Amino acid sequence: MKNKITKNWGLKLVSFLFASMVWIIVTNINDPSVPVRFSDIPVTIRNVELLTERGQICEVLDDSDMIDTVTIYAPKSVIDTLDKSNVVAIADVNDLTSLDTIPIKLSINKYNDKLDSIKGNIDTVKLNIEDKQTRSFPIRANVVGEVREGYMIGDVSTEQNLLRVSGPQSVVSRITKVQADVDISGFTSNVGTDADIRLYDEAGVEIKSSSLERSITKVRVNVEILEKKTVPITYTVTGIPADGYRLTGEISSTRNNVVIAGRSKLIQNINEIEIPEGDIDVSGAREDMTTLIDIKKYLPDGVVLAEEDFTGMVNVTVVVGQEIRRTFSTRVDNIRITGLPAAFEAEIIDPEDECMIALIGLASELDTVDVNSLEVSIDIVAWLEEEGVEEPEPGYYRIPLKVSLPEDSAVVWEESEVQVYITEAE
Repeated sequence: MKNKITKNWGLKLVSFLFASMVWIIVTNINDPSVPVRFSDIPVTIRNVELLTERGQICEVLDDSDMIDTVTIYAPKSVIDTLDKSNVVAIADVNDLTSLDTIPIKLSINKYNDKLDSIKGNIDTVKLNIEDKQTRSFPIRANVVGEVREGYMIGDVSTEQNLLRVSGPQSVVSRITKVQADVDISGFTSNVGTDADIRLYDEAGVEIKSSSLERSITKVRVNVEILEKKTVPITYTVTGIPADGYRLTGEISSTRNNVVIAGRSKLIQNINEIEIPEGDIDVSGAREDMTTLIDIKKYLPDGVVLAEEDFTGMVNVTVVVGQEIRRTFSTRVDNIRITGLPAAFEAEIIDPEDECMIALIGLASELDTVDVNSLEVSIDIVAWLEEEGVEEPEPGYYRIPLKVSLPEDSAVVWEESEVQVYITEAE
């Protein structure tokens, strides 16, 4: 059996090669029809302006403007010259059906007359046709993230304020918010960036549709970053209370300090917020006076309040106390006579034994005065200067008393006089 197979093997090989050559020649002469398949063939939709002229807009459904597979049957000689770019798919709006579909016409851009057949896995483009709507929306800038500690967000603005959107009425009517997000995480200085504009419906869901036309897709957003600082509030009180009343020096307020914010260079030079003279006026007051102050009025340009829950309104209360009169007595012998010229002698003759002295001040001030330690005197020199006299003449005179109160005391003594008899010394 083996000998039969290998016998005359050279002749058999020649016969095989000859038969193959005959087959190739016959095939090339006959040029048989063979298939070829191309994938992802785009469909060109023509005369869309016919819908636009009617105020309508169309949206392709189910990606039907892309044919997954096109199969072509043609002579092999033609097939060998084709590639994907030779396949032409056209859908003409003039052929629009009542079902809002357009038949797809397939062809090739060369040897089209030699085709046996051409067919795609889909044969129509499906459209959603609606009235076109155009609306304008305000662009809202939205910051996300947190600035570095000790800083806050100031003014946020966009270089364009309106976005015009055109598209199917069913889509445009869903838009309720237009927003551009900017991430300011960790920043300590102003931010300026081009941000994508996003569209949202009432539920906060982003609307993404290729059928929408926008006047712009990005907008420049500028975010001001301000440095924060805590400074005290100082108050200046003006005016004089009614007669018999006086300021105690006590001032209370609902806020003693405030957190402000501004550009770093500006904030560095601010150490207090001062309420100037005239805004807290106690003229004629007979009781504690409370004044409502708006701190914002006294902030320098470029500085703002940095506390969300603080409106800037502060109540300032100035305590007004009533003066009282309190008397004490001292023996006349204890009244010291000073400044008497050496050539004269002086004696207090009225009152004879005790002298009543009245002190005037707030009760709290008078309570701190130890009347037993007070020195009462008359100053002859001072009295002579007031009278414009260099040297007294012997006789009887009314000379004012002086009470030696502590230097920091607000208590005063009521003016009183004693009668003094001055004589020449013997």
